[in-house]
Amino acid sequence: MDQVKEPDTLQEAVVYFANPDNCLSYLAGRRWPTGVVTCPRCGSKNVGFIASRRMWQCKTRHPLAQFSIKVGTIFEDSPLGLDKWLPAMWMIASDRNGISSWELHRALGVTQKTAWFMLHRIRLAMQDEQTGGKLAGEVEVDESFIGGKARNMHADKRAQKIQGRGPEGKAIVAAVLERGGKVRAKVVKSRRKPELHAMVREHVEPGSALYSDALMSYDGLSEEYAHQVIDHAVSYVEGNVHTNNCENFWSLLKRGLKGTYVSVEPFHLFRYVDEQAFRYNNRKPMSDAERFSFLVDKIVGKRLTYDGLIGKMEEKKPEAV
Repeated sequence: MDQVKEPDTLQEAVVYFANPDNCLSYLAGRRWPTGVVTCPRCGSKNVGFIASRRMWQCKTRHPLAQFSIKVGTIFEDSPLGLDKWLPAMWMIASDRNGISSWELHRALGVTQKTAWFMLHRIRLAMQDEQTGGKLAGEVEVDESFIGGKARNMHADKRAQKIQGRGPEGKAIVAAVLERGGKVRAKVVKSRRKPELHAMVREHVEPGSALYSDALMSYDGLSEEYAHQVIDHAVSYVEGNVHTNNCENFWSLLKRGLKGTYVSVEPFHLFRYVDEQAFRYNNRKPMSDAERFSFLVDKIVGKRLTYDGLIGKMEEKKPEAV
């Protein structure tokens, strides 16, 4: 029987992954590219396939010797089939502004709560492992405030949320961006010098050309970097000195947060930042199919439970005396 061509578009992906055998072969081929299946619990290669159940049996004696393709991935313990998971991954990876849980719930026929949990699991896979070393060459550093606009709030909500002027009560996201390369962004507690300097040193190669705005917290970086400053009170570009690429990233991030997700709790903000950084870092020259395949490669070894997602910690039972 001829092998079915792998999908190139969302429509083809929905049809292709409706077949459970296609789901299994697609994931197995990327999880074990050499063709040798290993047990996710003990690492043994002495494994047999149970075709009737689409599962494997580890020949080494230990609990839970049988395992499916989901074990050890973001899909583990999910009752949903891969015919829903994989199109959901395709949609969030290929859509420029993301996809809301309400849209996914309507598209897949699952509850909104389930769709929300699915999207956060996929965002976990999108997290950058920061392989490939530090950023170098020409690097921009900037920070932005994330939060609702007062004019869009009801009077009661505005009185509750807005306690001061400007950035008061808003979350802060900082980013370092290599021109023509990747961005690394994260939620930070403040814009003070120790935190911003630590982020630059963690992600940027010493001696690189570094561009920032005139925030005083960046003072002192010229000792390790070729640091140049653009004062936005005067101009936004002076030759090669600007932070316009960072501004572009902020525009994409905020467009997704305000236009697609509408309301994001600060507790979960870092997950949406990870999502947008993944999309930015893999924007080109990848096609939608290549970006999806790359995301599938990142699902192994990552686990997010619902209690962990909502911050609910299990209480430890006292030990028996």
